[in-house]
Amino acid sequence: GECIHVSEVDYIVEGKHEPFTTGKPYVPSEIDRKIAQNLLPYICDGATLQLGIGSMPNALGELIAETDRKDLGMHTELCSDAYLHLYKAGKLTNKKKTIDRGKGVFGVAIGSSELYEWLDDNHGVAAYPLEYVNRPDVIAQIDNMVSINSCVSVDLYGQVSSESFGARQISGTGGQLDFLIGASSARGGKAFICMSSTYKDKSGQLFSRVLPQFNGDIITSPRSQVYFLATEYGVINMEGRSTWERAEGLISIAHPDFRDELIKEAEKRKKICFWEEKNAEMLCMFQKCCTFAPSKQKDDNRSLILGYGVMVTQQILVLFFLVRVRVAQQKKVF
Repeated sequence: GECIHVSEVDYIVEGKHEPFTTGKPYVPSEIDRKIAQNLLPYICDGATLQLGIGSMPNALGELIAETDRKDLGMHTELCSDAYLHLYKAGKLTNKKKTIDRGKGVFGVAIGSSELYEWLDDNHGVAAYPLEYVNRPDVIAQIDNMVSINSCVSVDLYGQVSSESFGARQISGTGGQLDFLIGASSARGGKAFICMSSTYKDKSGQLFSRVLPQFNGDIITSPRSQVYFLATEYGVINMEGRSTWERAEGLISIAHPDFRDELIKEAEKRKKICFWEEKNAEMLCMFQKCCTFAPSKQKDDNRSLILGYGVMVTQQILVLFFLVRVRVAQQKKVF
């Protein structure tokens, strides 16, 4: 359990200590509220939530508190004031959790003094080691698990950076990837990465968080593990999408001022990297079209000879196709 009986303790040292450090209050912006509004349709009654750090998760907590959602659960690395909002609104009950039913589970808590008071001696919550809280196979056991984290930027390939601006490290990896894997593996689970579409530097210049391609940025989450991405302009699901489809989706939720330039950058890469992927898809389709079922007439030598002839012909056609692809690649006209 989450408790230690006093008989198991060797020494108890009593003394004065400073109050817990309270976290910086996050005031949700209008963009945060728009992103939260976009995510709301994906959260059902009985869902268990993992909310990352920042103003957007707090905005989501406040927004859900105003809806008719009910019986929500908590399984999160970081417990913030967003969960307190949900509890005070009667939304956080943990009744529907598949594991740890009746308890909100967390690893660390950062927030207001009111949050700390709520957690103190609260038998409805449990602080567990992160090796348990963040373990993907544990998270995957929770039905309707919804993971919501944020990032710094994403490139057109779907790679996510959440801990650096270029080569300058600004944060740690955290449990983002753990929850991406765990939540996406859960029955009814969903994993979201959220960000504002733009940011401003110190001089006030506007930049896009959707980039053509990373150049020295630390990749926190690989594109193979990134599923839902959200900005104030919408939500896309990249699961099972080709590289070109991912680029199209990401451009659709980028800031309108940057979409034309991103399209141009995507077109450049289509001729190089995306083009190779398209040819691989075409080759796969071509091989399927050239595949013949083997003859069932095992005692018929003529059928056997015909079968070998078809196999040889198939290999010649595939070889011809590959040669044609290579020539077309050099000419860049395919």
